[in-house]
Amino acid sequence: MSDPQLRARITGATNKVESYNGFTAWLRFGNNGVLAANDPEEQEKLIKLNTLLANLVIFHNALDIADIVRDLVAQGWTVTPEDLARISPYLHAHIARFGAYATDELHVEPDAFDPVLAEVDFDIDLAA
Repeated sequence: MSDPQLRARITGATNKVESYNGFTAWLRFGNNGVLAANDPEEQEKLIKLNTLLANLVIFHNALDIADIVRDLVAQGWTVTPEDLARISPYLHAHIARFGAYATDELHVEPDAFDPVLAEVDFDIDLAA
């Protein structure tokens, strides 16, 4: 571990994993994810449901981030891939886990999903 670049990459990857683990721990529900019984099927179900919930929130956050980036670019800001690399999809301060949720707009069809973020130039020189 004497190579500083390798150590920095390992630290960065470890921090991302720990950030994800903290995010999924925050999302856990039902006795904070602790099972009263030692049933492997229940444990597997808990893990799968928590992973599904995490993926849903991450996807929602990614959509929100893309909308915000589009708005910033429309206002004249320059957004680079390096800027986006520093944004985490593990945001949860805006999530009301146990809050009141309105259901009167469930019939309203959401905007179509647009996965292309054409506002940011992702062409990078890999040789650099």
